[in-house]
Amino acid sequence: MDKYINLYLDYLSYQKKYSKNTINVYREDLIFYKDYVEVNKLSFLDIDYKNIREFYNYMDRLKYSKNTISRKISAIRSFYKYLARNGHIKFNPFSLTKGPKKDKLLPKFLYYNELEDLFSVCDMNDLYGLRDRLLLEVLYATGMRVGELENVKISDINFYDNSLKVLGKGNKERVVYFGEYAREVLDLYLKKRSDNCEYLFINQKNNRLTARGVRYILNKIIDKTSLDTKISPHMLRHSFATHLLNEGCDLLTVQELLGHESLKTTQVYTHVTNDKLKDVYLKSHPRNKERIDD
Repeated sequence: MDKYINLYLDYLSYQKKYSKNTINVYREDLIFYKDYVEVNKLSFLDIDYKNIREFYNYMDRLKYSKNTISRKISAIRSFYKYLARNGHIKFNPFSLTKGPKKDKLLPKFLYYNELEDLFSVCDMNDLYGLRDRLLLEVLYATGMRVGELENVKISDINFYDNSLKVLGKGNKERVVYFGEYAREVLDLYLKKRSDNCEYLFINQKNNRLTARGVRYILNKIIDKTSLDTKISPHMLRHSFATHLLNEGCDLLTVQELLGHESLKTTQVYTHVTNDKLKDVYLKSHPRNKERIDD
């Protein structure tokens, strides 16, 4: 089974042009499935509906969330689709199965005052403090994914209009923008650098900062603040989209800036914050409008 998994992952990498992070998720889910098949002494090329139901029950017993089960089933279904298309099996046994309906969870985001708390703890007199501040500014200003951030080169920056060229999922390029706050830190950071690394974000060995390194830095930053929360690069992406929409930006523009292929993916951000909800309610409800006018 390892051979077929590796062939499939190569297909995702070289033909579908999936990102490393996405491929790693597929690998993890398929290895989980492979271990289950081997422990239960099943032939993965001869799986039937009963086997699949037992696999569902197994994941339920592990207390996996609906979203996790749905993701794993999606990865396995795609794997079997690849096997069928290439003649390794006659029929995709997962084609008639559906994953559980996903829980509709609102994306976690930070309020602006919480972001200010993060920005304020970075040492602006130190190269790596400037790097950390710039990292926060760019993630929030552009909404880019951490896998995109780690690959940004200095040559990707357009200093004339404060824009960045980003290579997104499926090797699709897009342009994102940043404001004067990020530009000010960017200029200070580049002036302080004396290395020859082509990448914008570097580690203390003057090599490209990895996605894992970004997460480590964010954890260090949050420890210095008064915030009682965990933070991830994706939370800053959520904050970017949420704040733009709450300030009146249209959905299609946010879709383009995020690099989403489908508008449906972007619509998860159409929730509004409690503060915005309250403000609109107080200004719109007839009984409250009368009270305000008195």
